[in-house]
Amino acid sequence: MRNKRLFMTLAALVTAGAVSSLAAQEVIVPTYRGDATVVGIPSKIVALDIAAVDTLDALGVELGGVPDKLYVDYLEDVAAKAQSVGTLFEPNFEAIALMGPDLIVAGGRSSDQYEPLLDIAPTIDMTIWGDDHVAQSLQRLKSFGEITGKTAEAAAVKAAFDAKLATAQAAVTGKGSALIVLTNGPKISVYGEGSRFGWLHSAVGLPENVQNVDAQTHGEAISFEFIAEANPDWLIVIDRAAAIGQDNQSAKATLDNALVAQTTAWSKGQVIYLKSANVYVAGGGIQSMMYTLDDLIAGFGPGA
Repeated sequence: MRNKRLFMTLAALVTAGAVSSLAAQEVIVPTYRGDATVVGIPSKIVALDIAAVDTLDALGVELGGVPDKLYVDYLEDVAAKAQSVGTLFEPNFEAIALMGPDLIVAGGRSSDQYEPLLDIAPTIDMTIWGDDHVAQSLQRLKSFGEITGKTAEAAAVKAAFDAKLATAQAAVTGKGSALIVLTNGPKISVYGEGSRFGWLHSAVGLPENVQNVDAQTHGEAISFEFIAEANPDWLIVIDRAAAIGQDNQSAKATLDNALVAQTTAWSKGQVIYLKSANVYVAGGGIQSMMYTLDDLIAGFGPGA
């Protein structure tokens, strides 16, 4: 009887300790749908948003499940280690349920699946959208650090990003204005400061060549005449077809015409082709943003 009481007492203490530990690990993080509470450090995470996969990988978090195609080459190791759980737009609910994840991270292209994912496991929507792109991305980095118990790692990654951003800001200073264009085969659209790529203007400090561009998801459709009349000092180019692996007319081929050739950007060779999958598919991931800053730093050269 004495041993039984001792066992029950120890069991109660262990249970109380576990409850206390869980309570200590409860964090409230801002999400696309408002504040969410995450209890305990998740041991198995399914991430259905490439930006989230990117940032969690930067923190050294091993993921249980990811979409079957991640598009960006720097996440190939993640794809090789994690289980495939459907596509960005259509998660494999059965496969996810069989995994038994502690946490599902939706966002961006998988945001519409948030409600059905909640029926499987605790789910947070970490979509990044709006004109405060960098602030949101850094908040996601901080939140993922808190959720996974990697706050020190998150702080170190943020410091690296801040340093690279400062280098990019110095590189573009005094170099003139730029026009951000996206090609999709023969089609062209332009993106301004309030768009999904607008952080290249607002955060980096790269002056806009054209003001008040319509901030649509797929940009404002334009013509070659538009580019010629705008006459930007620099062209920042994103090739959508290349980003998603489509065999379509390249951005270089699309822009190589007499009208674009008249611009200062083209005549001076001041055309920067961003690594398109990084900025288009994984936009908002902390590694994606740093790689894009590398593209700008290399393109603009040393700072003043």
